[in-house]
Amino acid sequence: MTAAWFDRLSSGLSRTRETLQLRLSSAIGRSRALDDEFFAGVEEALIAADVGALASAELVEKLRAAARKEKIREPNDAIAELVELIAREFPPAGTDPLDDLPAVVLLVGVNGSGKTTTAGKLAEEARAAGHSVVIGSADTYRAAAIEQLRIWAERSGARIVERERGSDPASVAFDAVAAGAESGADLVIVDTAGRLHTSKDLMEELKKVDRVVRKRATVPVRSLLVLDATTGQNAVQQAREFHASLGLDGIVLTKLDGTAKGGIVVAIARELGVPIVRIGVGESIEDMHAFDAREFAQALVGAPA
Repeated sequence: MTAAWFDRLSSGLSRTRETLQLRLSSAIGRSRALDDEFFAGVEEALIAADVGALASAELVEKLRAAARKEKIREPNDAIAELVELIAREFPPAGTDPLDDLPAVVLLVGVNGSGKTTTAGKLAEEARAAGHSVVIGSADTYRAAAIEQLRIWAERSGARIVERERGSDPASVAFDAVAAGAESGADLVIVDTAGRLHTSKDLMEELKKVDRVVRKRATVPVRSLLVLDATTGQNAVQQAREFHASLGLDGIVLTKLDGTAKGGIVVAIARELGVPIVRIGVGESIEDMHAFDAREFAQALVGAPA
């Protein structure tokens, strides 16, 4: 963890942290001991940050058990222990799917989640690391998406594969994967159109794109769901539906700087057991970073780094 990134992350999570700290301070103020009132206050704080009712209750029970086992007496020490417990809620990091190249990455999600911007940032990150990149503009419904990707491709030096607006998305995805294979690209990123997770027809179209990509690819294919953190608990439902349809390999959380409910990251990780691979706290390339459970928990709660 670099100090610069932790500062960005901490700043981006400031709204959520303020919500948490206000309630945690209230819990500490009401009770100087680790009694039922204190633990109830911690649970209320977690729920307010959108960690989820069940997850919040279970975290508090774990905190109670840890306090007994470790003989923790001070509320502030208990809050430090809470950071560690939150960090353990996330699946083990394992290999970063965006570092394990060559690969094809399929970006999926609902409208407005930040898929196109994420595609550009991932391309720029890969190019900065010395990798060759092809971007497939398979969001053929939205002219702005194609223009956005062109700008990102020019900026990063990536090759872009596109067709006219309204073309079959699966065909564009196929062409992008083929172009990547022919040129020996390290990374192919396929940006798909936003679709409601509740739309059966659109989800079937996405499954078709996924099948075509996997059939053509000669390298591993990874499906990443891009989620807008500001949608709160609705993001959990989105993740559930996309995972059921595609079998997700990872999640990218965007716009964490725009919400007071950043605890939704914990809820999603618990619900799916799918790794969070990137988080975003702003618009610039520097504002997206590989996810680290402990640094996230520290920035979320406000414990010393």
